[in-house]
Amino acid sequence: MEWFIDLLTKESIAHTLLLYSFVISLGVLLGKIKIGSVSLGVTFVLFVGIAVGHFGFTVEAEILHFIKEFGLILFIFSIGLQVGPGFFSSFKKDGSLLNLLAFGIVLLGIVVTLAIYYIADGRIALPMAVGILSGAVTNTPGLGAAQEALRQIGNDTDIAVGYAVAYPLGVIGTLLTFLLLRAIFRIKLDKENEAAALNEGGADKPQRLSIKITNQSICGKTLSECKGIIGRKFVISRLLHGGKTIIPTSDTVFEKDDTILVISSEHDFEAIVAFFGETTEMEWETQNTQLVSRRIVITQNNINGKTIGDLHLRTLYGINITRVNRSGIDLLGRPDLVLQVGDRVMVVGELDAIKKVEPLLGNTLKRLNEPHIITIFFGILIGILAGSIPVYFPGMPMPAKLGLAGGPLIIAILLGRFGYKIKLITYTTQSANLMLREIGICLFLASVGISSGGKFLGTVVSGDGLLWIGCGFLITFLPIFIIGIIGRICFKLNYFTLIGMIAGSTTNPPALAYSSSIATNDQPAVAYSTVYPLTMFLRIISAQILILAFA
Repeated sequence: MEWFIDLLTKESIAHTLLLYSFVISLGVLLGKIKIGSVSLGVTFVLFVGIAVGHFGFTVEAEILHFIKEFGLILFIFSIGLQVGPGFFSSFKKDGSLLNLLAFGIVLLGIVVTLAIYYIADGRIALPMAVGILSGAVTNTPGLGAAQEALRQIGNDTDIAVGYAVAYPLGVIGTLLTFLLLRAIFRIKLDKENEAAALNEGGADKPQRLSIKITNQSICGKTLSECKGIIGRKFVISRLLHGGKTIIPTSDTVFEKDDTILVISSEHDFEAIVAFFGETTEMEWETQNTQLVSRRIVITQNNINGKTIGDLHLRTLYGINITRVNRSGIDLLGRPDLVLQVGDRVMVVGELDAIKKVEPLLGNTLKRLNEPHIITIFFGILIGILAGSIPVYFPGMPMPAKLGLAGGPLIIAILLGRFGYKIKLITYTTQSANLMLREIGICLFLASVGISSGGKFLGTVVSGDGLLWIGCGFLITFLPIFIIGIIGRICFKLNYFTLIGMIAGSTTNPPALAYSSSIATNDQPAVAYSTVYPLTMFLRIISAQILILAFA
């Protein structure tokens, strides 16, 4: 058994791999245990790492630091690529209100943290307060960003201890706030579900409407002329004229009593109907069996970055792209819409024409499964360079840097949104992105746990552990309760939209799981995904700013 004892106690590559594999596998396994519909998920890796570190199992400091930072970069960069395509669009219309409320939650969390720091008058160091803040809002990237900022200023405070003690109550406190808001406003879930069902999809989601042309003034005008007059964004998928259904082109001339199938946003429908004529009922599928609609996945690299208009599909093949689904969001198939690899486009036309277009667009799912490694490591390269640029601010003792967390995050968001402009394929399948992200966060949490385990129990028991837990609960509860009250009273938000927004503003997957479990609609998930990109960005950047400005 001597070889086994050496493997456990003597530092080596095998010892390091064995330790990480044990911590991560056991942590992920325990994280699957649910109490009701709530579990701690992958965060349990941190607590297993703390336990392992407490019993004296360690890893060489330089190796531990490298694995921790590399895991953090993988995690942060994967998140950036995921949220990048929808980051800027999340600020439009209804999304701007939800993001404003989420910003309020982040800002109030910072205010409460600073208030606790000054009221405690030295009992809680500011770095530890930031660690407690990250745990209270269940934001692991914020913890990583704060640790990176501490490294920049030469401070070795182990804030992971504060994160660990605040995290469990951060999850529980959010769920208790949901129940409290429900009780205060006497919310009936069935009524909220009914109200949410009426608004499902929102005003920006492309929808279909059949219109009969009765406006004499547009008779004899082409589709191109009509679009120039009305000034609204829409796509005419099909046109019924003289008993025959066709795919209209920009030169198609409209006649009285023609019927058109319009794809547009709901808020534009009133103006479009008033311009063309009147709504009508039409079963388009029974009008002409030669015209069909199909979903085609963009997998050809040379299509990446081109607009729908650049392809001239309507002129060359007689087919029309009416909608584009990107990252689960439906977009109107406008001629100026830029296509990206991974987009799922809805095409309408004759079956033979669609079959000819398929190889042009790709529609080869196998091609999507091929990893684009160059995008990942090129993005990390640029992210590290960007994160290392010093920025000087008045009143700060040293220049601020985005660091190994903020730099890759910002570059990943920009690549996810604009990567096609430099011919980079940024699309990754959801499973591939999740795998990369989970590996990164597991390596990071295991490293943090192992390094903190030796002093965790002593710090919590003999120190101010209970004080930290209480402060963490205040940081969790006060911002989301205040904004929850404002959101319900001032903006009349649906309960499921409200709690989804709160879950997203605290980047809290267990809270989202609970929200989805009591809803019969996808409003919690929609609100969560709307505010998540901005919130994640703010949590990471604000953690660094707090350290650099006040520590």
